[in-house]
Amino acid sequence: MVDSDTVMGRFEAPDVDDLPEDLQDRIAEETDRAGFTPNIFPAMAYRPSHFRAFFAYHDALVEETALEREEIEMIIVAVSGVNDCLYCIVAHGALLRIYADAPKLAEQVAANHRTADINETHRAMLDFAVKLTESPARIENADLERLEEYGYSRRAIWDIGSVAAFFNLSNRLAQLADIRPNDEFYDLGR
Repeated sequence: MVDSDTVMGRFEAPDVDDLPEDLQDRIAEETDRAGFTPNIFPAMAYRPSHFRAFFAYHDALVEETALEREEIEMIIVAVSGVNDCLYCIVAHGALLRIYADAPKLAEQVAANHRTADINETHRAMLDFAVKLTESPARIENADLERLEEYGYSRRAIWDIGSVAAFFNLSNRLAQLADIRPNDEFYDLGR
């Protein structure tokens, strides 16, 4: 099911058949949904307890949120662009193209969200996510007030920050392990 040599460059991906049953089930579910096994799943399975915690938090961020899925993917791609995380740019770029129904948007957001074809509300959201990524100690009340002026609730602002923070973690893990983007992601949503 998974070629461990193409999953990540610095650690050996585990054999899915040797994983705990709950991880096998989640990987099979994601494989069925996508039509291929996204490399993040066998990579994170290197540490089963970390896999469970990582995907539980990921699922909470995308399922229990004040944000639209398109907005979540924009944040992920912008943060991943700032962090030079190829895996997340490619994988979540594909999801952004699909959820936004915009085949060029992911590359624009990854390269420079300030010049991307997005509205001012989304630009403000991404300005905040990028500031939290690049200069977290510089976040101040005025940053939150600006987002409120664009219609974001405090709950939505929390969600923007949570997605940005989680994907800063994810970017660093992907870079540590040298997780490789699946070839399938490059063509999705085009």
